[in-house]
Amino acid sequence: MNKLNQEVSRYIPAELQNLLDAASSSVSQILNKALFGNEISEDDGTVLFNCRDNEKVTDRTAIFAVADILRQRSKGDYVTFVVNRNINFTNICYMGCRFCGFAKRKEDSGSEWLEPSQVVERAQQAWDRGGTEVCIQGGLHPKMEGNYYRELVLAIKAALPDMHIHAFSPFEVWYGAVKSKLSYRDFLSDLKDCGLGSMPGTAAEILDTEVRQKLTKNKLSADCWEEIIRTAHDVGIPSTATIMYGHVDEPKHWAAHIALLREIQKDTGGFTELVPLSFVHTDSPLFLNNPNSVRPGPTDHEVDLMHSVSRIMLNGFIDNIQVSWTKLGAERARNMLSLGVNDLGGTLMNESISRSAGSKHGQEITAAELCEIIRSAGRIPVRRNTIYKTIDIYKDHDPMDVVPLVERESDPLNFLKMFPETAE
Repeated sequence: MNKLNQEVSRYIPAELQNLLDAASSSVSQILNKALFGNEISEDDGTVLFNCRDNEKVTDRTAIFAVADILRQRSKGDYVTFVVNRNINFTNICYMGCRFCGFAKRKEDSGSEWLEPSQVVERAQQAWDRGGTEVCIQGGLHPKMEGNYYRELVLAIKAALPDMHIHAFSPFEVWYGAVKSKLSYRDFLSDLKDCGLGSMPGTAAEILDTEVRQKLTKNKLSADCWEEIIRTAHDVGIPSTATIMYGHVDEPKHWAAHIALLREIQKDTGGFTELVPLSFVHTDSPLFLNNPNSVRPGPTDHEVDLMHSVSRIMLNGFIDNIQVSWTKLGAERARNMLSLGVNDLGGTLMNESISRSAGSKHGQEITAAELCEIIRSAGRIPVRRNTIYKTIDIYKDHDPMDVVPLVERESDPLNFLKMFPETAE
C-alpha cells in the first residue's frame, strides 16, 4: 500500500480501502484525491469516465463506492424530491435541433399553444394537488411576442403568489431577449421582478462547439449558454445544471462539460443541482436520420458512471446530484441512489419532452410513490422546495396521496415487489 493509501485508510472503511487497492493505480490515485476533498482535474475525470468496458469492473466498483461515500458525507441518508408539475406551453418550434422529437410546426397534428390563462389553470391544478413548483418550458414559436414570458409569470403570480416558478431555459432567454430587444441582464432582471424564482439549466446538451454543431447547428453556442447562465446567477436567479449525453459525444466531452460547470459554480454559486439526462433515441430525428453515426443513448455502464463521476468531480461545489426517472425509469432511478445520487427530482404530473423522444417511463410519480422508492433503498424521504429547503421529512408518516393526474398504462413501482421487506 502506498503512502497516500495509508493516509486515506485512516478516514475510510476497510471494505472501501480494499476496493481502492484492487483498482488500477491511476484510478486509485484519483479516487484517493477525491476522498481527501481535493479537486480532481478534467483529465482525471476523463480517466474515470473511460472505465466502461467489462475488463474494468474493479475500477468501476471503486468509483461507485467512492461516489456513494461522498454522497453520504454530504447528504447522509436523506433523499429529496419536490412536488411539481411540468407545463410545456407550446411544442411549436422552428429551431430545428436535430436531437429533438418534441418540436412541431404550426400545421402539424398535435401542435399546441397555451395562453397564459390556460397555463394558470394547470398551475392551479398542481397547487391543489400539493405542488409548490411549476416547471415551465416551451418551443420557440416564430410568432410569439417577446413579452409572453413576463406575462406568463405575472399571470401565475397573480393567481398563486406562493407558487415557485422554475422556468425558461437559456435558449428561451436568448429568444425572449432578442424578441424584446433587451440585453440578457435586463430581460432576466425583469423576469425576476415579475416573479421568476429559478431557471432550468437545460439547452446545455454538451458544452462543446464540435458536438453542438452536430446537435443544434450551434444555434445557441456554449459561450452564449454560459453567458446567460452566469447573468441569471448574477441577478439572483439560481438554476439547475444539466448534461445530455449518449449520442455523438465521448468521455472527454463529459469531463470537460462537468469541469466547466464546476468553474461557473466557483464564480457564481448559482447552481442548485446537476441533472444528467440520457439521450432517448427512439423517436429522435438525430438517431433516425443517422443510425450509423449516432449512438442509441448511453450504455448502462455509462449511465452509472455519469452519475458517480459527476458526484466525484463536483464534490463540495454542486452537492445535489439528481437522477431523471423520466429518462431511466423508477427502478434504475432507485439503483442510482447507491451510486452518488441524492435526489429523485419531481413528481412532474405531466411530462412531454422525454415522452416525445420515445421515453416509456410515464408522466408522473406521486410523492407517496417516491417515498416508497426511497425507503426501499434504505434511505429517508425528504420533501424539498425548488432551492433545496426542507419542507417535510417522512420518517414516521407519509405524504398526502393523490390519484395520478394522467391515467397510466402500467405501474411504475411494480419492481418494488422484489423488495417486500423494505417496500411495506
